[in-house]
Amino acid sequence: MAKKSVERKEAWFRILVFIIGGIILAVWSVIVKILSIINWLIAVITGKRSRSLAMFCEYWNSEVYKFLKYMTFVTNTRPFPFNKVGKLSKFER
Repeated sequence: MAKKSVERKEAWFRILVFIIGGIILAVWSVIVKILSIINWLIAVITGKRSRSLAMFCEYWNSEVYKFLKYMTFVTNTRPFPFNKVGKLSKFER
């Protein structure tokens, strides 16, 4: 019975996560789109992509993935800003 109560509270908390996390990820998305264009230009001009820009974008990719996993009830691990930011993959050369 206590487990159902915890799951119910977690389900209600997802509304707050959806609103706050959604706003943050939406703003971050605009920044990532701009940086993606800049990184594309860098790659076209210099023949080499920017590692730092790619890694910044990877943080966004990872957080969107964690956000969607949480919102679809795959996991109860809360995404940013309710948990630590982290990336899931490494830079490929």
